Order: sequence, then structure tokens, then C-alpha cells
Amino acid sequence: MDQHEDDLYEEAKLEGISQFPDNEELIITRVERTKSREARYRITFGLYSITVLEDVMIKYRMTRGNTFLKKDLEDIIIADERQRTYVQSLRYLEHKPRTRHELSQKLRQKEFAASLIEEALDRLERENLVDDELFAKEWTRQRMEGQRKGKLWIRQELRQKGIANELIAEALEGVSTDAEYETALTAGRKKWNQVKGDIQEKKRKTLPFLMRRGFSMDMVRRVVNCLIEEDEAKDLEDDEALLWD
Repeated sequence: MDQHEDDLYEEAKLEGISQFPDNEELIITRVERTKSREARYRITFGLYSITVLEDVMIKYRMTRGNTFLKKDLEDIIIADERQRTYVQSLRYLEHKPRTRHELSQKLRQKEFAASLIEEALDRLERENLVDDELFAKEWTRQRMEGQRKGKLWIRQELRQKGIANELIAEALEGVSTDAEYETALTAGRKKWNQVKGDIQEKKRKTLPFLMRRGFSMDMVRRVVNCLIEEDEAKDLEDDEALLWD
């Protein structure tokens, strides 16, 4: 038995298993649903009882009249804790995708055993319910198209979410320079048109605005130069229209 299973056996003892008699058949005398929202059942063996998830109860056929030894119940409690970790992971994924790192942090806050957390996360990855590579690509697309953020901003966010550097690089490489430029131009044009004042005032406020959104200095300069050209072209058109009037 490895160290983490030793630790889990100690937890089982704390749950009251240590009070169960050794080498004696324990007959289930009662099975009842608890008020826990986790769908847990209290399994009673005369004077003794434990609680387990419904899935675990069904798997081990814990029905009235069936018999178990103390050693069996220790294994069942470990299985229950393993399933609890997995089920809690699924709850965290109900409303939005999460990275492996984010799930690990949340499960640690719930004080699940580190080894069981890793087992649960490995299982979720096998089931394609956790996929950091896909997460990074989708997050990049959403932030670029929906939030008008630049690659520098997105890289920092993905790092904070625990995405590996190579996956971040792969996701950002999937966005062409032209695509990021169009995103920056759209965001910059909106800000530019909101600023009151002359071209210098528009430039003074639009440039740092784009920098804060995670676009590189070279790209920001390119966008601002384009916006200046657009303004100058518009002024020229207005002047020509006045001449015709």
C-alpha cells in the first residue's frame, strides 16, 4: 500500500471505522438517504454506521441483509472519497470549462487528498472533460473576438489559469498578425471616435488604451497611424465637399 492510501486509511479510522469490530461479519440492518445534497446514504450495521455516495452504495451492493467485514468497509470508504473528489470536480465544470490547474486549486480548498485530486483530474482528461489545449485555443478566440484583447493580455490570463507555456504559445500562434491587427483596429477606432478633441488628443488617449488591452507597441503605433490617416482623409473629403457647395 502506498503512502496516499495509508493516509486515506487513517481518514477512514477518523470516520469511526476504528470502532467497528475486527474479523466479524457486519450485517446491514438499515439503509436511508441523508439530507446531504450529495445523494449520500447512511448504511447502518446495528450499532455502527457509515455514509457513502449513492454510486458507491450501488457498486458495492450495500443493501439490507448483506454482510461486510471491517476491511471491506475501509476499502469502500476510500472508494467513496475517490468518487466524492470526482463528483465535486464535475460540479465545478457544470457552468463553465476550467483548466486542470483551476480545478486542482478548488479541490484543494475542499481539502481532498492530493493523490485523489490527481486521479480525478487524470480521469477527466481521459474523458475529454478537461482539455487545457482546447481551453487555451477557445479562450484566445473568445477574448480576441469578444473582448477585443491583444495577445499580451491573453498570454497573461492563460498563465494565471495554469496553462503550460507550450500550449499558450500554440494557441497564440493560431492567431495571425492580420487577425490581431483587425481586432486592435476595431477597438482603437471605437475609442478614437469617442475622444473629443483634435488628433493629438485622440492619439494621447487611444495609444495607452490599446496598450492596456494587451497589444504590442508596434501594433498600437500601426493602428494609431491608420486612424490618423482615416481622419485626414475624412477632413480632405469634407473640404472637397465644401468646395463643391
